[in-house]
Amino acid sequence: MAYMSEEGYKKLMEELRVLETVNRPEISKQIAEARDKGDLSENAEYDAAKEAQGMLEMKISQLKEIIANAKIIDESKLGTDSVQILNKVELKNVLNGMKMTYTIVSESEANLREGKISVSTPIARGLLGKKVGDVVEIQVPQGKVNLEILNISI
Repeated sequence: MAYMSEEGYKKLMEELRVLETVNRPEISKQIAEARDKGDLSENAEYDAAKEAQGMLEMKISQLKEIIANAKIIDESKLGTDSVQILNKVELKNVLNGMKMTYTIVSESEANLREGKISVSTPIARGLLGKKVGDVVEIQVPQGKVNLEILNISI
């Protein structure tokens, strides 16, 4: 089951719509054009188009599975007593004083440039259930880091 915001769910639905109604017909057209060029055994365009079709169908299948298992979180029922999915968490690295803010989201909504980290990342897993003022030791690829929770918001 994938927990996600309504906004994230709508983005996935739109992406699926584009893949099925725009990209799929484009690839079918490319395959037809390549097929019209003759011998398929030596036709690189045909092979490339068929491979692109396979990748597209795999992506469509993955999106359909995520959507089928999606559970939309009612954001009005979220609290800020402790860290949970869809919370924005302001943190401070205890060692160097650097501050950062992350929103904990589902895997399909994660985007580090937007400050959205997946609930399955080591940082998010370490923060879940913690409260403001808690210092959490989290194992990251570079080693252990101590983060203090400064604020939890929606």
